[in-house]
Amino acid sequence: MNHESTRIGHEEKWAGYGAVLCLAALLTIIALSVSSCGTRPSETELRIAVASNFKEPATELVKRFQERTGRNVTVTLGSTGKLYAQIRNGAPFAVFLAADAERPELLEKEIAAARGSRFTYAVGKLVLWSPDPKLVDNGGKVLESDFGKLAIANPKLAPYGAAAEEVLRKRGLWDKVERRLVRGENIGQTFQFVSTGNAELGFVALSQAKGRIGSLWEVPKELYTPIEQQAVLLSGDEGAREFLEFLKSEEAKELIREFGYDTR
Repeated sequence: MNHESTRIGHEEKWAGYGAVLCLAALLTIIALSVSSCGTRPSETELRIAVASNFKEPATELVKRFQERTGRNVTVTLGSTGKLYAQIRNGAPFAVFLAADAERPELLEKEIAAARGSRFTYAVGKLVLWSPDPKLVDNGGKVLESDFGKLAIANPKLAPYGAAAEEVLRKRGLWDKVERRLVRGENIGQTFQFVSTGNAELGFVALSQAKGRIGSLWEVPKELYTPIEQQAVLLSGDEGAREFLEFLKSEEAKELIREFGYDTR
């Protein structure tokens, strides 16, 4: 090989290195650009904890809120008791929509929530429901009959379960039906027990049974403590404040009432 060919070979070699370096630099710039753009959704992401009975209205409320603000909202469903425990253990929720007033009040006292942010966004209604159109009568007398299984949410974790226990005790039926109870971790699971036939009937939220095939008894309000469902702010995020303001709007209240709740 002569000197000329050797020189050309070296030039080609360094030209190749240069191309690789240029390509690497370009890819780095692209990666940084993607990384920079990728941080934007997380800045607008809003995480809210929602009591499982409020799943359907929450879904519609979040949809409307996202359309107006462009924010990404992540909803975590569960029993009020379990969500409360997660929040106390540091779960990064910005808003808590509980199924009672007790836990939001505790969070305020524990300084885990913004003081003065708590308000009642819905008042729940308890019903006895069965997919069987002929099973549940208007007075709930079926509870005195020889039925199979009765589903309720865990009274220690779920306000609707506590209300169901209160009704049964006031009717003098708790001891009679206790051995036939199927306890759901939350009201969502309780509804599933009934809708799938694992229990013949169950105490659920009116919003869950409304419009479904079957029979129900809307439990008189004097038989249980009012189910005041309260919301509370858990962070100083502007999006969280916007969501709570939207929840107080007449548009949101009207939608909540359509799903079988009262509002204030």
